[in-house]
Amino acid sequence: MSRTDELLIKFLLKETSTEEETEVQRWIAESPANEAYYNDFKKIWDSSKKLEPQVQLDEQAAWQRFRARTSAVEKKEALVVPLKKQNYSWLKIAAVLLLAAGAWAAYTLFNQSSYIDIKAGEQVLVKTLPDGSVLTLNKNTDMSFASNFTQHRSIHLKKGDVFFKVTPNKEKPFVINIDQVSVRVVGTSFNIKHLNKQTEVIVETGIVKVSRGIESVELHRGEKVLIQDGTGTLTIEKNNDQLYQYYRSKVFVLNGTPVSRIVEVLNEAYASNIVVSNPQIGHLTLTTTFKEDSLDHILQVICLSLGLKTSKDEGKIILSNQKK
Repeated sequence: MSRTDELLIKFLLKETSTEEETEVQRWIAESPANEAYYNDFKKIWDSSKKLEPQVQLDEQAAWQRFRARTSAVEKKEALVVPLKKQNYSWLKIAAVLLLAAGAWAAYTLFNQSSYIDIKAGEQVLVKTLPDGSVLTLNKNTDMSFASNFTQHRSIHLKKGDVFFKVTPNKEKPFVINIDQVSVRVVGTSFNIKHLNKQTEVIVETGIVKVSRGIESVELHRGEKVLIQDGTGTLTIEKNNDQLYQYYRSKVFVLNGTPVSRIVEVLNEAYASNIVVSNPQIGHLTLTTTFKEDSLDHILQVICLSLGLKTSKDEGKIILSNQKK
């Protein structure tokens, strides 16, 4: 039995010290997986209490079998759990049950076969999950959701760009895990983009909690957080960029948008390779809207508006200043 399991038993017996109680609470809050693991422990514990008057067990034999299985671990790391005398038999029964439950919970939570893959190829994909939540996946997005999703609303986003419209359910929070980042909601709409070790969360409606380790922030409508390679602090910013919507709206909304950002989105949307000839061009801004336009027409408007021109070289489309 691991030290974590022993601490959880002690915690459920309400016999932890102040330091141990803080340690357990911090561990539970670290990740949705930890919280689910603890909830499984508690369910088995509560169930065992209900069954006590009806169950006749050879407690001594059960306890000896349990001790034999954990003795190897205890030689390396022993944790003394002071127990009240009247609760001792309960610990023996619950420990045996929790050992089996812990193995089952770990398998359910971490076995890859318990998640169903969703991959968007060269087309935007709209997917309705078993709880009624609707996801819009941008091209080349790779993610998965729990096979028992109506009970465990958990998603793993490996890479890509997804807009979530989550069906409200206060009893079963909706959790997305992205590397070291966790996003937790009840019912809301928001966009997550995870590419090149960078994660961006933008909220359209409701409240979204974004966590990394013990640090967390709450985002409201019109706010975003950008996390670079799992480093830095979680800083809330106002979102004034509507280009993140392009793959589901098919509209490019520019509002004082720098050319560098326009080029980034166009390359992503059209699988093109547009570059600027010098950094100063990237700082130029443009305000307009393109609705289901071709790349050639968009570039033509950009050039006419900003005094630029395009040229092609080895698969690149180069934006440069027009010669005066």
